[in-house]
Amino acid sequence: MRVLFWGTPAFALPTLDALEDEGHHVVGVVTQPDRPKGRGRKTAPSPVRALAEAEGYPVLTPDRPRGDEFLSQILAFAPEVSVVVAYGHILKPEVLEVPAVGSFNVHASLLPRLRGAAPINWALVRGDQETGVSVMRMAEAMDAGPVLIQEKLRITPADSYRTLSPRLAELGAMAMIETLTMLEAGTAVEVEQDHRAATYAPKVDRETARIDWNQDAPAVSDFIRGMDDVPGAWSTLAGQPIKLFCPTVSDGGEVGEAGEVVVADPKRGLVVATGIGEVALGEVQTPGKRRMTAVQWVQGRGAAVGDRFE
Repeated sequence: MRVLFWGTPAFALPTLDALEDEGHHVVGVVTQPDRPKGRGRKTAPSPVRALAEAEGYPVLTPDRPRGDEFLSQILAFAPEVSVVVAYGHILKPEVLEVPAVGSFNVHASLLPRLRGAAPINWALVRGDQETGVSVMRMAEAMDAGPVLIQEKLRITPADSYRTLSPRLAELGAMAMIETLTMLEAGTAVEVEQDHRAATYAPKVDRETARIDWNQDAPAVSDFIRGMDDVPGAWSTLAGQPIKLFCPTVSDGGEVGEAGEVVVADPKRGLVVATGIGEVALGEVQTPGKRRMTAVQWVQGRGAAVGDRFE
């Protein structure tokens, strides 16, 4: 089929890669405009734009995907179907209706659970043991269209956003290819979502990612896993914001106030008390520095027993 692809982050790349490999023709790509990135805040293209230009696909980068001029541009591509993966904007009905077959989205949750911008983060934060991907026909309402296919994926205790997202991206690519195959064969079945069962996964940002040490150890551990690695779960120590990664619930039996460092050992690393229980942290990032192991940080006298994260 003639596919108009919409996407922005690295999560969208496996699906874009798979389309041509499976015999579909990508007639154009829509992605968000170049943004400042990294410590130097230099303007850089989105991962999708970088791949699309490397493959020679026509690329559009509107600030907002609407208006007569933009509509004319995508009509000129004459797409049969739009494939949308983490593009970053809700599309208007007149845009969704351009392709004759329709517009379809890969969403990284088992809808209607976790509609919204950050389903992978919140699946981890909420302690889910299973997640997956859904391919739905797009509607104007956020993630509310009928579902054509769902694929499940187990969340392991060692998973974080950084490890779970690539696996879901690959699963989403497979699910979208299967969806397009069913659409071409006329065998696709669309199932309306139970809107009463919907839950939501709002966008995460730096303020969202601040750790509440008053929660119990499993909840703190799940939260840190869900915020890894951007924006990164953080807390202040002696007035400095410190990002914390790679948590495990500790069974060392140490006792302290919520947020108190109860182990800071050059061999054992860093353990912090929570409202109930303790969490061991495997990696740390201080302002302006790269991630390091907690052992390295402690060896550099980054923390001592009795210090308090706020």
